[in-house]
Amino acid sequence: MGDKQALAVKLDGQLVDLSYRLEKDCTLEPVGFDSEQGREIYWHSTSHLMAQAVKQLFPEAKVTIGPSIPDGFYYDFDVPKPFNEKDLVRIGKRMKELTRERIPIAHKWLPREQAMKLFSDRKEDYKLEIIKELPDEQISVYEQGGFVDLCRGPHVSDTGQIKAFKLLSVAGAYWRGDEANPMLSRIYGIAFPTKEQLEEHLTRLEQAKRRDHRKLGLALDLFSFHEEAGAGLLFWHPKGAAICRVIQEYWNREHLAAGYQLVVTPHIAHGRLWHLSGHYDHYRENMYTLPVDNEEYVLKPMNCPGHMLIYRSKVHSYRDLPVRMGEWGTVYRRERSGTLHGAMRVRGFTQDDAHLFCTPEQVEDELYGVVMLSLKILRAFGFNEFNIDLSVRDPKHPEDYLGTDEQWELAEQSLVRTLERVGLPYKRAEGEAVFYGPKIDIKLLDSLGREWQCPTCQFDFNLASRFGLSYMGQDGERHPVYLIHRTVLGAIERFVAILIEHYAGAFPTWLAPVQARVMTVTDKQTDYARAVKERFASANVRVEIDTRNDKIGYKIAEAERMKIPFMLVIGAREAEQQTVSLRRHGKGDLGPMSLEKALARVVEEAYVPAG
Repeated sequence: MGDKQALAVKLDGQLVDLSYRLEKDCTLEPVGFDSEQGREIYWHSTSHLMAQAVKQLFPEAKVTIGPSIPDGFYYDFDVPKPFNEKDLVRIGKRMKELTRERIPIAHKWLPREQAMKLFSDRKEDYKLEIIKELPDEQISVYEQGGFVDLCRGPHVSDTGQIKAFKLLSVAGAYWRGDEANPMLSRIYGIAFPTKEQLEEHLTRLEQAKRRDHRKLGLALDLFSFHEEAGAGLLFWHPKGAAICRVIQEYWNREHLAAGYQLVVTPHIAHGRLWHLSGHYDHYRENMYTLPVDNEEYVLKPMNCPGHMLIYRSKVHSYRDLPVRMGEWGTVYRRERSGTLHGAMRVRGFTQDDAHLFCTPEQVEDELYGVVMLSLKILRAFGFNEFNIDLSVRDPKHPEDYLGTDEQWELAEQSLVRTLERVGLPYKRAEGEAVFYGPKIDIKLLDSLGREWQCPTCQFDFNLASRFGLSYMGQDGERHPVYLIHRTVLGAIERFVAILIEHYAGAFPTWLAPVQARVMTVTDKQTDYARAVKERFASANVRVEIDTRNDKIGYKIAEAERMKIPFMLVIGAREAEQQTVSLRRHGKGDLGPMSLEKALARVVEEAYVPAG
C-alpha cells in the first residue's frame, strides 16, 4: 500500500469514508497517508483494530477512547489487571490475524436510544457516559467483525489496509485525566503502510530514547527532581543553571538590540487582577491561590496582566509607540500529575514573554520584526528547519470571536503579508484561531525530524479591551492599541530539554556548561594546570580542573561521558614546554600546541553564532 493510496476522500471539503454513497454532483479529493489527515485516519483505524483484538482476548475489558496522536495512537481500557509486555505481544499477534481476514469496516448511524441499548447490552459504561453528553439524536458508530465503537470516523475500508504496526508501551492514565476517576490501562502504538517505514520509525524511537533529556539531564548533572519538594518542580544544578544563564544573556542582548524594554513583574498578585484579566473565570483550575491578610492572592500563571499594568501606568502618545516589553517571567500552573513529563511539562517554569503595543499602521512591521528575530535566535541554537501555521478565525462564525471585523481583517492580512515577506511556506488553518485573536506558530524540527512548538505570535483583542489599553493619536483622541503577545523560546526548562535531545547532550561550545577541562597526568603538573585554568578563565571560558590521582585514560573517558567540548591534557612534557595537548569531544587528540593557540581554538568556538 503506497502513501498516496486513498484512505478516505474529501467530499466538497468534508472528510468521508470511501464507502460513502454519492447522491449529487460534488468535488472529490483523495486523502492518503502522505497527508496529516490521512495519517490520523490510518492511526485511528489501527486503534480500533487494537481494541477489537483486546476485546477478543480480554472480554472483561471495557473500552473508553482511542484517538490518533501526533506520533501514532493509543487506546485506554478499564481492565481488572493492567496490561504488561506479554499482553502486548498477544494483542499484536491477534491484530495481525485480523488484518489477514480483511474484515470490512462499516459506518452506521443509530438512533440515540438504539445506541444506548447497544452499548448498555455490552456493558460499555464509558461509551454510555459519552453518548449521554452528546446532543445528537443520531449516533455515529463503526463496526468490524462484531466489534462496535462509538466514532465519527472516517476509517479505512477494511482491516487488511493496515499493514505494518507495533504496540510500543503500556502506561496508566486516569479517565478524562482526572485523579478522582478510575485508573485505566493505556496502550500506545504506531502503524505505517510499509514495513520499511515502520522500521525507520522504530529506529528513530531508539535514537530518541538514547537522547531522552530526563536521562541525560541527570547523567550530565544539569537538573534534578525531588519527591520532598513535590512533583513537577525542577531544580537546576550549577551546570544546568549555566546553560540557562547563557541562553538568557544571549536572548537579552538580542532583544535590547531590537528595541525591547525588559521588565520584571511580581510572582503573586491579588485575585482581582486575575478577575480583570479573565484568567480567574476561564483558568481557575490551573491556578494556585493563597490567602494573604484575609484576601485571595494568586501565584501568577501568566506574565501578561503584569505587562498590561505597566503599559497602563502612564498615557502613551502615538509618538511613543511601538512599545516592546519583554520579561523572563517565572509562572506557576497547576498541571495534572499525569501530564507532567521531565522538564518538558512542569508546574513552575520561566518563559520569555513579550508584548508589543502599537498603532494599526505599525502592526505589519512589528510582526515582521517578531518573526525575523525568532528565526535568528532559533538558528543561533542550531535549528534551521521550520513548519509554520497561520491560525485564523472561522469566516462562517465571526460572532464566536472578540474584537471588531476591522481588527480581525487588519490582523489576519498583516500576518499573511508578514509570512509572504519572510518567504517561508506556511499552512493556513481556518477556525483554529483562539477567540481573542489570530496567530502564527513556528514549529522547529530537531535533528531527528521531530516537531516542537516554540515561537508564537498572537494578537490579543481580549486583554487590550479588558485593561482599556489605548494611545493618544495625532487627533488628540484616545484610540485602542493593537496588542501582540509573543514568545520565542517558551519555557526555558522545556527549551533546554529540546536542546539536550537535539544535541544528544553534546552542546555546541558556546552553550556547553563546561567548555574546557584541564587534566593532569600526575600531581607534579598541578601548579601549571592551575595556571592554565586561570588563563582560560580570564578569557571568559567556562573551565574546570581535574587534578585527581587517577589514570589519565580514566579522566579522559569521564570527560567524554560528560560531553565536555575541549580537554587539555598536561603531562611532564607539556608542563616543561608550557604547552597543552588538546582533545576535542568526539574527535579525539588534536595534538600538542602552545597555550595561546589552544586558547584561540576554544575561544573561536565559544563565541555566540550570529544566527
